[in-house]
Amino acid sequence: MEPIILASSSPRRQETLKMLNIPYQVILSECDESFPDDMERSKVPEYVALNKLKAVVKSYTQDHEIPWILAADTMVLLDNELLGKPENYEEAVAYLQRLQGRTHQVITGLALFNGRLMYTASRSSVTNVTFAPMSAEEIDWYVGTGEWHGAAGGYRIQGLASCFISKIEGTNSNVVGLPISELYDMLKEQGYSFLE
Repeated sequence: MEPIILASSSPRRQETLKMLNIPYQVILSECDESFPDDMERSKVPEYVALNKLKAVVKSYTQDHEIPWILAADTMVLLDNELLGKPENYEEAVAYLQRLQGRTHQVITGLALFNGRLMYTASRSSVTNVTFAPMSAEEIDWYVGTGEWHGAAGGYRIQGLASCFISKIEGTNSNVVGLPISELYDMLKEQGYSFLE
């Protein structure tokens, strides 16, 4: 299979590509992750993923062949507010206090650049996640595990947070950070061969 440039340092996204046997190389580039104030919040992850992708594409010199490049961005949407990665312990606690006992959306934006066709495709994947009610002690215990570090919404569905998740509508891989079905469809549409 052809190698893909992954514009993400996420270990979870790297694990997904390894599981799919897709050879990859991580290349990060400075990217402005801000977005217009009037943008519909559900569109923001795809917008940020496209900006990450463009930053990596621009980092290539004109005489260098640009390969496949993949970028992604995952956010949690609750009450029309985006929850990214908590900056500290207190913010992780605050996020879980808001999420517990409620349903929120996990949105991952994907952006894929096909260097052969000089073509960019993007799409979003949405999963509804419902947390069971959590006591203050349970929230403190979970945040104390440190799983919230680097996780949108302050939790990892593939970790201990699964103790508190009562319902999922959509794909689990989207919540982890790289929706496999959507990724497969995008690559297949662009002529990427998985059958080598």
